Amino acid sequence: MRPSDLARGHGISTQAVRNYERDGFLPPAERTASGYRIYTEVHAAALDAYLSLVAAYGHATGGRIMTALHRGGLDDALTVIDRGHGRLLRDRETLDAVRTAVDHLTTRSDAARPDSAGPDTARGPAADPGVRSIGELAHRLLVTPATLRNWEAAGILTPARDPATGHRVFGADDIRDAELAHLLRRGGYPLEHIATVVRQVRTAGGADSLAGALAGWQRRLTAQGLAMLDASARLGHYLSLLGHPVHRSTHLP
Repeated sequence: MRPSDLARGHGISTQAVRNYERDGFLPPAERTASGYRIYTEVHAAALDAYLSLVAAYGHATGGRIMTALHRGGLDDALTVIDRGHGRLLRDRETLDAVRTAVDHLTTRSDAARPDSAGPDTARGPAADPGVRSIGELAHRLLVTPATLRNWEAAGILTPARDPATGHRVFGADDIRDAELAHLLRRGGYPLEHIATVVRQVRTAGGADSLAGALAGWQRRLTAQGLAMLDASARLGHYLSLLGHPVHRSTHLP
């Protein structure tokens, strides 16, 4: 195939095909005596795999997977894929945890709170053995402490302070708010919107925007999971053409 043939079959420009080869996303093409590139079924399968990986994991990750393969780093490529699946699983678990927290908040009444336990008591280190420092919470969420301080400045987090040290302490409600902020941030929501949603969760009222945000994120997770399945099939087909022993029960057209 000529570059234009390969490009036309995938709905991209001829220059994009050349760029993908230059960047290592496609294997090097052979050349005719006059210097024209010649692409084969292997290149078409590589392009299928790369474009499906982009849809599933993003441009940067898709590129890392293909360049790792082409330098002989199959296990490196698989490690990148495994990290992507791990991140998707974490997002699903976070979504489930936020839903559980929201359901709990929207069904409990204010009367259920003991009058003798004020907000500071309920959130302090003595009352909650599960409190986290800013470093511990940042590690839990795989973000930086600076990110948590930015969320606090935006009104998303309202941690208590240890009376002895003055350090921030994050209790169960803070951790829930941080998990929710992390989820929505990954969904592309601005800090101002997240702050509004978190306030709604805290007051257990007007959760319509929260429900819409969670439903939208669920749709994104489903679409990404399906894209990963498609990418796995196409990458497996490409690997089989490269001679790797990939076991398959079906064949792509």
